[in-house]
Amino acid sequence: MSAIASATNVASGARFSGAQHRLLAFASLIALVAVFSLASPNFMQTSNIIAILQATSVNGVLAIAATLVIITGGIDLSVGTLMTFCAVIAGVVLTFWGMPLGLGVLAAVLAGACSGTLSGSFVAKLKIPPFIATLGMMLILKGLSLVISGTRPIYFNSTPGFTQISQGSLIGSVFPALPIPNGVLILFLVAIAASFILERTILGRFTFALGSNEEAVRLSGVNTDRWKIAVYALAGSICGIAGLLIASRLNSAQPALGQGYELDAIAAVVIGGTSLSGGRGTIIGTLIGALIISVLANGLRILSVAQEWQTVVTGSIIILAVYTDILRRRRL
Repeated sequence: MSAIASATNVASGARFSGAQHRLLAFASLIALVAVFSLASPNFMQTSNIIAILQATSVNGVLAIAATLVIITGGIDLSVGTLMTFCAVIAGVVLTFWGMPLGLGVLAAVLAGACSGTLSGSFVAKLKIPPFIATLGMMLILKGLSLVISGTRPIYFNSTPGFTQISQGSLIGSVFPALPIPNGVLILFLVAIAASFILERTILGRFTFALGSNEEAVRLSGVNTDRWKIAVYALAGSICGIAGLLIASRLNSAQPALGQGYELDAIAAVVIGGTSLSGGRGTIIGTLIGALIISVLANGLRILSVAQEWQTVVTGSIIILAVYTDILRRRRL
């Protein structure tokens, strides 16, 4: 177990060194808000702030799932299409089969967990590189979503309360001055749960240890394959939650939607300070990264910047964030 402790200590030191990166990311977020607020009076309107938070809820939940996998030293390119697949499964259970809302929610989360387990098994048992394994899963899930739905959107008009999952406001019903959507509340609840798992549980300890020195953990007698599969399964179940959020927001499961969301999720993870080499990362950093992505997209849209230039700016920020991570690792 000494090797595990050593790997964990290395990860702890790396997390401490990443505090400056998170502070820089937070300062960047504040600067973006200040710039866009000065550039346009519409930016700080309540409706626009709620729109930013609502957009962040989906990408933020997906980014949390991606964070767990990336900390292990892997990558998951299937989070966007898995989100769509889980939304389609919820649509089948609730609309086609007419089941209660609770069963539809459970089906979406279980579908995500099963898909994540399969991806994790490809990586851990078959030793397929995570990039290739999850790329294959992305294509499989995209095809299954189209097949199961018949290539048509599935609408939830006959499911009472479904739109309230994302668009309702429990907080607003108690405090009318704070009409924060339920989707944002769910994002923060998922973030709190993921932070607890990473910082306070054996799964979190092994998540960091796998990313720091998987071979040392294996030589200590730990079944690294089992823990790696568990991380992918947990990430998959979180993608199921994201699927419910976006389906509730659109009041439909769109089988062609999802591809491309993984890029924003991974961008949020990297901007938030999680190292692509594994062993370092925090959920709070990922949330900051997700907010930066949403604020940037919203602000550029308000300023009427062309969509293609928005993509250029986002890509440049990702490259800068990765380069900053490389420089930081050289100093460790």
